[in-house]
Amino acid sequence: MTDRPCNVLFLCTGNSARSIIAEALINQWGRGKFKGFSAGSHPKSQVHPIALQLLERMNFPTAGLRSKSWDEFAAPGAAPLDFVFTVCDNAAGEACPYWPGQPMTAHWGVPDPAAVEGTDTEKWVAFREAFNRLDNRIRIFTSLPIASLDRVKLKEQLDAIGKTPDSRYPTGAFVSDLRQRHWDRYCSLRPSSARGSWPNGWPAATRPWRCSPTRPRRSRSSPR
Repeated sequence: MTDRPCNVLFLCTGNSARSIIAEALINQWGRGKFKGFSAGSHPKSQVHPIALQLLERMNFPTAGLRSKSWDEFAAPGAAPLDFVFTVCDNAAGEACPYWPGQPMTAHWGVPDPAAVEGTDTEKWVAFREAFNRLDNRIRIFTSLPIASLDRVKLKEQLDAIGKTPDSRYPTGAFVSDLRQRHWDRYCSLRPSSARGSWPNGWPAATRPWRCSPTRPRRSRSSPR
């Protein structure tokens, strides 16, 4: 697209959690190819403390992360944007400013961890789940062959990333394919006991039904 790193802006309403995490992630995994930013339509006064603590524990730099208005990126003289991604449904439904650079856009909705009420453990779990979803999507995005895709194909890829299931909890057709491939391999490795149950180490969502033995069973009347 350009000889410079692509500028990527992540938007949510408060710019205190999800978009902040996304900014840190793309600056880590897209270093040299992408430059990440974040903003909000109604920014909070500060970044959520759990978001900062989580990033620090994951060894991500947090210096310079702050909650700010998206007006900063629409002001005269602002850096041209190449991509703008909304990570909350509220921001996706709002009228955005005019962005310099005519960026490509997509919605990558993630549940708001800052809205979770409960124990500290429950809040940390919510933030870690948001981190995992964004991490999965951003890694996919940074691996795209952007220079070789036209805008139509690239837009299709960006929209598809927003529908990517959490990699730890695969669903739908992805589960069926994952289940069959690994179960076939499991049966082939255990020809004499393929009727056994699925290894306990696999998550319940990916456990298939008992498979048939790989060798035909002899009937009682068959000669031995």
